Amino acid sequence: MNVLGDIVSANRAGERRGIPSFCTAHPETLSAIFAAYRDDDAPILIEATCNQVNQFGGYTGMNPAQFRSFVKNLAQREGVDPTRLILGGDHLGPNPWKGEPGEVAMAKARDMVAAYVAAGFTKIHLDASIACADDVALDDATMAARAAELCAVAEASAKTDLCYVIGTEVPIPGGETEVLHTLGVTAPEAAARTHELHREAFAARGLSAAFERVVGIVVQPGVDFGNAQVFAFAPEKAETLSRSVEALPGLVFEAHSTDYQSEGALSDLVAAHFAILKVGPELTFAFRQAVTALAHIEAALNLAEPSRILDVITAEMRANPHDWRAYVAADDREATMMLYGLSDRVRYYWPRPAIQAALTKLYENIAAARPEPGLVAQFTGRLVEARGEPADLPRDIIETMVGDVVRKYRAAAGD
Repeated sequence: MNVLGDIVSANRAGERRGIPSFCTAHPETLSAIFAAYRDDDAPILIEATCNQVNQFGGYTGMNPAQFRSFVKNLAQREGVDPTRLILGGDHLGPNPWKGEPGEVAMAKARDMVAAYVAAGFTKIHLDASIACADDVALDDATMAARAAELCAVAEASAKTDLCYVIGTEVPIPGGETEVLHTLGVTAPEAAARTHELHREAFAARGLSAAFERVVGIVVQPGVDFGNAQVFAFAPEKAETLSRSVEALPGLVFEAHSTDYQSEGALSDLVAAHFAILKVGPELTFAFRQAVTALAHIEAALNLAEPSRILDVITAEMRANPHDWRAYVAADDREATMMLYGLSDRVRYYWPRPAIQAALTKLYENIAAARPEPGLVAQFTGRLVEARGEPADLPRDIIETMVGDVVRKYRAAAGD
């Protein structure tokens, strides 16, 4: 709470200071993130979403307590003190159960929030914007009232002061499923209305003290990405919205889907009071890039028993299209965009046994072959510094390529 509060205060005072919010549950990607923080003592914000982690396991199979242990263990393995971690819960609300009646979905959402807080998550994004099965029309006041209902549960479960993020005007998680031609920016009046409705709803439940711990509001600054497009931040289009933060006491803006923005654009976002920069698919995209580089290195070595990792990934995705079909057009570019699209749908397939077996074989082949630095540079785009034994080369490549994304965000945030 104090760390985020200091960042918010500094940013509001005009300092170009913010914090990246890393949204991934992929173990090797998380390890590479921690490796990028290994040599300093800066805070590290890791977030889990309601669909990813909840009391029923989510799509990771982990509840909040298990996710916390998972992240803590990875940090310790990379030589990072777990006390540096700030854990956040993203879009906590009825979304995972939107197909059920509101009363049922909200009951499950309350249990989820309680589980997150009990597990030690201290940054809580309250998001009740999703209509449930019996919601004919979900108005802004109802969304705020439901958010306050969830806040009451969080406060009752808390062992320390929590900080909150409100607001829901964000791009589609994981990237757009269709090509966009224009992208709007949140109107300052809409941000002010969201803030006021939540203030009133919190007050009605006796939660005014909790509302003072709201550190961020989620708005759309005009950034987004799809499988084959990126909307870069244009500061002039968000100038009025940026100035409006002065009328919203004690908080900054939180920007979602900032993936693939340049360091300059991210720095401009921080300067425009978008002090919390959420990134997810770009991190696992970088991991996939590293694996692809390793696969090309392996192919250049002409080994007798190659892993054929890219063939295995493709076969698994073809046989189980659910997690990529909506994001990839059924045309002559399908095979390419399935693997290399910016939405990085590959990230859902890494846990599959066939892919894990091929990945292990790939790592073993590269470690045993000890490819020359020039060959490595040809496919990674740079000379990769060896951090350990020659057998650690695959890990070094992954840490380097994922670490490049982390370093970009840290530099933009003034870290």
